[in-house]
Amino acid sequence: MGLDIRIPIGLMFSILGMILVLFGAFGNSAIYQRSLGINVNLDWGFVLLVFGALMLAYGIRGGRRAAAAAKEAGAGNQPGKQSRPNGH
Repeated sequence: MGLDIRIPIGLMFSILGMILVLFGAFGNSAIYQRSLGINVNLDWGFVLLVFGALMLAYGIRGGRRAAAAAKEAGAGNQPGKQSRPNGH
């Protein structure tokens, strides 16, 4: 199975976080008077951006590990080499 759900989730949260960070950084500061002057978009944008980056990093790392494991398993099935049967 080639789909790791962490990659599209990481992309989605990273893009949404970047949009919120940009809106919070360059948007009108008058809209934050209702939230006691706290720039909620900037704060939550950073949270979403960090979460998305972590999901992307774990997804890419998991894909590399799976590829390395598949390559290693394929190398073990060469003719002339004895291999142990996989137990279930």
